[in-house]
Amino acid sequence: MRRMPGFGFTFDDLDRIMEDMLREMSSRMPDRLVRERKLPDGSTVREMGPIIYGYSMKVGPDGKPEIREFGNVRPRRGAPIFGAPERGLEIMEKREPLTDVIDERDIIRVVAEVPGVDKSDIKLRGAERTLTISVDTEQRKYHKAVELPEEVDPESAKASYRNGVLEVTLKKRGKELRGRDITVG
Repeated sequence: MRRMPGFGFTFDDLDRIMEDMLREMSSRMPDRLVRERKLPDGSTVREMGPIIYGYSMKVGPDGKPEIREFGNVRPRRGAPIFGAPERGLEIMEKREPLTDVIDERDIIRVVAEVPGVDKSDIKLRGAERTLTISVDTEQRKYHKAVELPEEVDPESAKASYRNGVLEVTLKKRGKELRGRDITVG
């Protein structure tokens, strides 16, 4: 057993640590994201995923940075256990798509990345201050409730989907509104 220079453990220790981490991850992962398949030699391989995490950063209109996370992995945000915060990752079955909300003069434009689906799979629900994006197919699951900076008229919504990018345009409005489903064109 060779020791790693500058560290107090061996490569075998590192292998055990990695195997323990993978075992813990697979025990927390939703069943739908864990698969087993047989190889031509008869052995079995366990696959996990997709596991997606990312963030985007931009400067808001007030000059402060805005950081938005996307994907299906989040730091665990649970209640403290015995006075110590719960640590680790939460892995969800549905991915949160990367979205951008663009506040223009008379409209609000929402752009979301939802690759790998047909436009008929995308379900949108508009209300005065939120736009909900959902996809639930065998291969891909997305969900995001987008908070809008101003009230909009859901009846004015126009949506398009090209090359994995969904764009929804909503006219601003400040009167009484009610939610409605939106058709992706």
